[in-house]
Amino acid sequence: MQFTELSGLMKECGIVGAGGAGFPSYAKLSEKADTIILNCAECEPLFRLHRQLLMTYAEEILSALDTVRETVGAKKAIIGIKAAYSETVEELNEHIGAFKNIEISLLPEVYPAGDEIVLIYETTGKVVKPGQLPISEGVIVYNVETMLNIHFAIKEKTPVCYKYVTVAGEVENPQTYKVPLGVPLKKVVELSGGETVKDCVYLSGGAMTGRVANKNDVVTKTTNAILVLPQNHPVVMKKKTNSKVNIYRAMSACCQCRMCTDMCSRNLLGHPIEPHLFMRAAAKGMTKDVTAMMNSMYCSQCGICSMYACHQGLSPSMLIGEFRNEIRKRGIKPEKEPKFSEVDEHRKYRTIPMERLVSRLGISKYDVEAPLDDSPQDFSKAVKTLKIMLSQHIGQPAKAVVSVGDTVKKFEKLASCEGLGAEIHSPADGVVKEITEKYILLDIKR
Repeated sequence: MQFTELSGLMKECGIVGAGGAGFPSYAKLSEKADTIILNCAECEPLFRLHRQLLMTYAEEILSALDTVRETVGAKKAIIGIKAAYSETVEELNEHIGAFKNIEISLLPEVYPAGDEIVLIYETTGKVVKPGQLPISEGVIVYNVETMLNIHFAIKEKTPVCYKYVTVAGEVENPQTYKVPLGVPLKKVVELSGGETVKDCVYLSGGAMTGRVANKNDVVTKTTNAILVLPQNHPVVMKKKTNSKVNIYRAMSACCQCRMCTDMCSRNLLGHPIEPHLFMRAAAKGMTKDVTAMMNSMYCSQCGICSMYACHQGLSPSMLIGEFRNEIRKRGIKPEKEPKFSEVDEHRKYRTIPMERLVSRLGISKYDVEAPLDDSPQDFSKAVKTLKIMLSQHIGQPAKAVVSVGDTVKKFEKLASCEGLGAEIHSPADGVVKEITEKYILLDIKR
């Protein structure tokens, strides 16, 4: 397959990073790459879908991975997967012999092995410098579901209209489902038998990096999991804390113990971020230590400092995230070539075992199997309207190419992007009910 053909196909099918921020996948393609990495670290507690998909579609995903590798001219592809996912590893070994340029790299059962900068180091020994993209080291990283979407684009030209979502926590039957884009989160939870506690809270994403979501929020191309927790669960209470309260706590309780910095996954790779110095500056009004503040731009938002490292219950990553968003709005950018040190010699002693993380978060009781139901879920009886968001990716929001009252078919294009972005397609036959700058409402045909 030619480079331009694959790139155009990925763009036309609306393929974006299915597990992170939704970076348009075609924009990652580069003939400068010498290594393609398939990310199956899946390090967020309670997540299941990537290992499940790789076990179910091992041959298809390996084939797509090899096609991408060959198209960009990369020498090899590496599957980064935790050794703990033994059933998936066994399935891979059944098929990998047919692909001479693909190898498996077994990862430790630690957090955050799935962060792409950490993954690149673990699988290749290369360190991506602060503020740089993986391609600066000749690497492209795709996750498992993204690669499966690439497979269906290559073989069938099928656009992304469904998302695999793991439902876990306080539900009757934790499970992983294939659901259409635009379905309310509460309807997906109902597939698992509904909530088992009153006044529960939904997290869209995991306990470490997820956000508190409204039950009427809808599934997008980046929705990996719905975690249902009691209102008073420590994880929920931490994520609901007001930023002003976090600042006051920093001013009164931060003892500069350095635990947040000593356990920072990016700092351990030599990046200049030092959360304890950021907290010191924040406690003093954010005016003195400019370097500490600007270095916060290199934070990966893995949540270790807030959810695990700080014994005072402070929230460095949350404050860093708010600060970073604010200075980005003002067009302020970090240094192009910040100071960069060697990988910390103590790094291997400061990784976080998943079992300990799950225990510390107080979610051990929810760490159960969530089997994959691979049949596309039909919501035509439970849901009258799908709310298709126009910004399900990094880049420009898509703009509608349909009009109110139009009848559309399943897989038909609803919205398009001229610049960096992703096309949006209809998950079902229906009629366009409403169009705004943020979403398209689609009445489902019964």
